[in-house]
Amino acid sequence: MPITRPSHAAPVNPGAAPQALPRWRRHMAAALAAAMLLPALNLPAHAQVRLPALGESASRDLSVGDERRLGEQIMREARRDPVYLDDPVLLEYLQSIWNPLVAAARQIGQIDADTDQLFAWETFLVRDRSVNAFALPGGFVGAHLGLIAITTTRDQLASVMAHELSHVTQRHIARSIAPQQQASLIAVATILLGILAASRANNVDLANAAIMGGQGAAIQSQLNFSRDMEREADRIGYGLLGLAGFAPAGQAQMFDRMDAATRLSDNGGFPYLRSHPLTIDRISEARSRTLLGDNRASQPTLQHALMQMRSRVLMDESVTGLQRLSGTTSSPALTDRVAALYGGAMAASLLKEHDRAERQVALALQLAATAVPREPAAERALRLLQAQVLLNAGDAAGALQVLDTLGAAHERPALLLRTQAALRLHDSKPDAAAEPLRRSVENLQTWVSEQKNDAAAWELLASGSEALGLKLRALRAGAEARAAVGDLTGAIDRLRRAQAASRGPGPTDFIEASVIDARLRQVLQQRREIAAEMRGEGRGGPPPGEGPN
Repeated sequence: MPITRPSHAAPVNPGAAPQALPRWRRHMAAALAAAMLLPALNLPAHAQVRLPALGESASRDLSVGDERRLGEQIMREARRDPVYLDDPVLLEYLQSIWNPLVAAARQIGQIDADTDQLFAWETFLVRDRSVNAFALPGGFVGAHLGLIAITTTRDQLASVMAHELSHVTQRHIARSIAPQQQASLIAVATILLGILAASRANNVDLANAAIMGGQGAAIQSQLNFSRDMEREADRIGYGLLGLAGFAPAGQAQMFDRMDAATRLSDNGGFPYLRSHPLTIDRISEARSRTLLGDNRASQPTLQHALMQMRSRVLMDESVTGLQRLSGTTSSPALTDRVAALYGGAMAASLLKEHDRAERQVALALQLAATAVPREPAAERALRLLQAQVLLNAGDAAGALQVLDTLGAAHERPALLLRTQAALRLHDSKPDAAAEPLRRSVENLQTWVSEQKNDAAAWELLASGSEALGLKLRALRAGAEARAAVGDLTGAIDRLRRAQAASRGPGPTDFIEASVIDARLRQVLQQRREIAAEMRGEGRGGPPPGEGPN
């Protein structure tokens, strides 16, 4: 299913229309009201409408554990969606912005012990051209490629991520539950009182007016609460920027860019019908904060320019879209020229124009070496692209040589790319690739021991282990890859095959076999709990007829 934004999502787009889940909640409220209409007609004139008391605690409406489980349920669907993008280079850059913001929130006490332990604090990419980001339950935050592509500095991107992080730390998801419940009760109470008055006056039109008025009051209450949460996320997110090492001026600049991007489609009308404050109001507030606080300028960097261009390439991988990226630019700025060459080389490689891709990435590296000051992170990104270009051209040995100059075998983009190159070399020259592949498999094994939900790493570990003749490890890694994307049935099938192989004839790795047995029990239990939750039975026993193995 495509990724859909639930009621608690926090889109960056100003003036966004209410999303599907808020409408569903309003329909639920209307259905509840309709179910009460007939009893209301029979109430005596002196009957009173008694509303239950609503607690103010967010955790009473949605606990931290419940919110994480809800988020995991959404992410199981999202990770299997084609628009979910795991681009190691771009994702690493996004995490380099996200992680300092999370650390800053911890430092000033915005993340308490419960949410710190139970929430995921995970950011991910969505292949979408729109300028958007959103928060999901349980600490998951998504960023559209269109958002990265429109930013000109890392501080601008950081301001959006800080805004979404504030939605999470302030428990806006849980806090939105009580107002929605209250809005439903307001609607019901208004409808009941209107019907009572209409029944006494024998006026059907008055009853219809009461129903529409009650629903309108409920909707407006939700919109008001959403705008208040957006303002709070702007304010708290601004406070995180300087502490995390970013220029707070990036927030006002980001709002300026959003305003320019939406000016033709947004006339600023009907501000009271919006879930977000007007962009012009947010610009004014952000500028006021900057004038009164940290007003250092937000400076562009070469690394951000490269990631901005990478986003543009990944947004549209059609032949027509890639052909537009020639690698040339009319700008005399060194940053713009290197970024254009980066995008042109990446596009040419995807179009299988390998010679052009190699020339352009080599020229980009030469220009980047003349930058003052030099940016090692940007030069590393160019080396990674050079290795990818060589690998796509069929030169796996050349790709390995480039990657060996980077060192840092534990960094994810180089680790995954090195394994891909070693596997490609193993296909043609098994003897020459044996040692690089063995090192890559060992490094991957260390990586997944800490990053257990890295599906791409597990997939490569499965392929590498199989190439080295490690059958049990390959089967288990394939199972873990399926579990990481939420395909528990596929994971169970592979674990059972691995279990059967471990009990067959021949030598057995008893440690690996015991791990497989334990993981099979865990994944089976996880599937039972999910099935029970889907049936509304809570966490507990197995579905009928399913045993422990």
